[in-house]
Amino acid sequence: MQYTTTYSSPVGGILLAADEIGLTGLWFDGEKFYAKSLDPEHEEKEVPLFKDVKHWLDLYFSGRKPDFMPPVHMLGSTFQLSVWHILEQIPYGQITIYGEIAKQIAASRGLAQMSAQAVGGAVGHNPISIIIPCHRVVGTNGSLTGYAGGIQKKIALLTLEGAPVDTLSIPTKGTAL
Repeated sequence: MQYTTTYSSPVGGILLAADEIGLTGLWFDGEKFYAKSLDPEHEEKEVPLFKDVKHWLDLYFSGRKPDFMPPVHMLGSTFQLSVWHILEQIPYGQITIYGEIAKQIAASRGLAQMSAQAVGGAVGHNPISIIIPCHRVVGTNGSLTGYAGGIQKKIALLTLEGAPVDTLSIPTKGTAL
């Protein structure tokens, strides 16, 4: 059974979802894949885990790097899970590119290469935004692309973390807008 609650952040409303194992979803209101992995039979209920997740978010939005990780229960394909695990390793306030994640996935699978576009698809379908930091991934040319929550939220999150947003560009067309 999944449970839901809401959180009001400085960049918009957030829906949280969890099961007995951990957090299963963290979506901004109106984002591209809003509540995609949410069980239709969910129940709105303040379970104990939500207290920890909201505390984590309070720390994060106050401009501090949270010093703990709430339990998460990532639900996805083997490929998605491998990409999301790499996202967890991106340090607070730093960025990486889709191609670098593709190289790491290829190396772990003994492949010569991996499609950065395939990685981008997995990054874009990350159901636990912010905590699994997909906003820290940018295009090879420094383009702020590929964030289901929207480009302005991506900029706000990176700015909050002190990431070098002044070196990045905003795409003029594409799915991130």
